[in-house]
Amino acid sequence: MLSQESIEKVVLAQKEMFTIKEKIIDRELMQRIKLQNKFAIIISGIRRSGKSTLMKSIAKKIDKSYYINFEDPRLVGFELSDFERLEIAFKNVYGESRYYFYDEIQIIEKWEFHIRKLLDQQKYVVITGSNASLLSRELGTKLTGRNLRYEIFPFSYNEYLKFTNKQSGLASFKDYLKIGGFPEYILLSDKRVLNDLLSDILQRDIAVRHKIRNTRQLNELSVFLITNVTKEFSYNNLRKMFDLGSTNTVSQYISFLEDSYLLFTLSKFDYSLKKQAVNPKKIYVMDNGLIIQNSKSYTVDLGKLLENMVFINLKSNQKDVFYYKGVSECDFVIREGSKIDAAYQVCYKLDDLNKKREIDGLLEAMRKFNLKEGTILTYDQQDEFIIENKKIFIIPLWKWLTKEVLA
Repeated sequence: MLSQESIEKVVLAQKEMFTIKEKIIDRELMQRIKLQNKFAIIISGIRRSGKSTLMKSIAKKIDKSYYINFEDPRLVGFELSDFERLEIAFKNVYGESRYYFYDEIQIIEKWEFHIRKLLDQQKYVVITGSNASLLSRELGTKLTGRNLRYEIFPFSYNEYLKFTNKQSGLASFKDYLKIGGFPEYILLSDKRVLNDLLSDILQRDIAVRHKIRNTRQLNELSVFLITNVTKEFSYNNLRKMFDLGSTNTVSQYISFLEDSYLLFTLSKFDYSLKKQAVNPKKIYVMDNGLIIQNSKSYTVDLGKLLENMVFINLKSNQKDVFYYKGVSECDFVIREGSKIDAAYQVCYKLDDLNKKREIDGLLEAMRKFNLKEGTILTYDQQDEFIIENKKIFIIPLWKWLTKEVLA
């Protein structure tokens, strides 16, 4: 429990920080967010991806609102009962308002009780958090049917262009492919930003929260997965490699990494959910800059970076993504409702050595799911042709990301 005076000091200090003018661009996600007093708006995503800045953008459109970030060390010990003192502090510092902005609220135990109370009072509530499962668990108790979830990602290529005032094209895309979309890293070009981000996620979001004592194994597993982005993995092989005791432990660790938005696993498509669950999965990473600055690889594989970027773009656009593997392999197939309606192959450069393999994989998926069109995304090649009465588009990834060429 905290005193009224200490809470008010934090609210006042954070108000000054929250209202400082900084370089802000309207995020693409803003177009989808509509404040409603019947639903809490939940914005979740990886650390330093711009959740607080998005809050500022939303708050700028409101005459007066309340804000607090619960990760402030001065709020250690904040309890459910302290929300009453926080309400008084808000009114003393800001005046009357019906709009509440809570940053990293998952830190506070039973926070959902307070949010439900605000919604019952017809208040407008926006919440951010860096842990998917913690938010989901609490939302599934007191806030079922009373919340709207949104996931924020680091800058897309279009947002990167706005933020840096660059023009779309191969030159800017070459930079974005390696730098990624974390705003702070784009501004500072200091690799420690992304090294520290990984360390914060592993230590604060995972090790401390889940009481993991052997952090060395967690760190080594994480770096291994980042280094092997786009590759298949099996829980059993990882168990042996890192001496983790059981496949259940490996599965738990990877779920922790996914909950923190550091990594994503991609399932092989199968109409049988049982087979889908046991088939090997692939690993993808939230951001290319994170890969380059934290990988153990001594060389940069641009093909992997392209593939990872395509996956993140599909994921951020709420696509239901799988990989396909039969005789050949197709990088991504997209499920819409009960059927697969798109197929994508990703390749840095089509040449005589790989052209047959890449086209065969795409064609096999197109035949399997009765698709008339398919797309191969490349670094800078563009073409289109017809095989077996099926149209195949070859598109530079930067044009696909900016929708200069649609497929």
